[in-house]
Amino acid sequence: MLPPFRPHPLIRGGHAQTLAGCYLPGLTIAERATRHVVDLPDGDRIVLHEDEPDQRALENGSAHNRGKAVLLVHGLGGSHRSGYLQRCMHKLTARGIRVFRMDLRGCGAGVPLARYPVHAGRSEDVGAALEFVLRRCDEPQVAMVGFSMGANIILKLLGELGDLAPQRLIGAMAVAPPIDLLECSRRLKFGWGWIYDRAFVAGLMQAAARRRRHVPNGHHLPLSARPRRLFDFDDIYTAPVAGYSGAEEYYQRASAGPLLTQIRVPTMIVTAGDDPIIPVDPFERASYSPHTKLVITSGGGHLGFIGVPKVDPDRRWLDWRIIEWVEDLAPADSVGCSQTREVRATAPT
Repeated sequence: MLPPFRPHPLIRGGHAQTLAGCYLPGLTIAERATRHVVDLPDGDRIVLHEDEPDQRALENGSAHNRGKAVLLVHGLGGSHRSGYLQRCMHKLTARGIRVFRMDLRGCGAGVPLARYPVHAGRSEDVGAALEFVLRRCDEPQVAMVGFSMGANIILKLLGELGDLAPQRLIGAMAVAPPIDLLECSRRLKFGWGWIYDRAFVAGLMQAAARRRRHVPNGHHLPLSARPRRLFDFDDIYTAPVAGYSGAEEYYQRASAGPLLTQIRVPTMIVTAGDDPIIPVDPFERASYSPHTKLVITSGGGHLGFIGVPKVDPDRRWLDWRIIEWVEDLAPADSVGCSQTREVRATAPT
């Protein structure tokens, strides 16, 4: 159970929360992570950034926490340097928990290591990262936390694994996952959605140009004219490069929604009712396994969740709920997951 989210009185509404969550200054964290390059079956490689707790954190943290490691997965346009990954890493390691921040295929430090671009269906990549973490760690308990597109990829992987999920994987949290990619694309056509639509296209065009510079032997397609919509970019670039016939097939096959009933790992999905990018309707229509809980808050925007002062130390409501969730995780054989859904709409005050 999560405590209710109460938005900051000066940051109300989904758009304000989304923009504040993205642009408010955060911690400046010096990079001390150990980099690991992980091979993928198709010959591409990804990068994991391992952050170990210092000795003081290990001494002050509980023995329960010292038995845990967490894999963090960013969203579209992000990397291991994304603010939400850095903040969660800092807070988790301060409690004696080992963290691995993943650069999705062709992102962050992995730009020159991938011939193919990232997309929302790359569950095999997160699977390879998870396998590496399980081999690397002495910790008996491993959890995953994904954000936005990374959250969809985690859910897709869990659904595909089903009963074959590793026993040491004791939990997963998916924050604002686009479980119906087509519906998300349609959402961007209305209201102020065009702002996010244009921003995604601009970021993806820059990523495609960066790949052409750094990976001359990569799988590229010409982009003679800039697409106006995310759907258009995915239709003429993402889908064909990834082997799909077009955007609609890509969205259908990459969406995690149809696989949610097959999840066998204790999983929590958290999304905001006023998220301007991820619509709520797909969550309300979806079917879930008894191992999955759904929390819908009335506010928070897309990865915003800037709360009222004096509740959480830095007002980052979502960060602290993730930390508490990880600390409360127990081995799967002692976790009760009988509740299929928990839908909470908390009224802002």
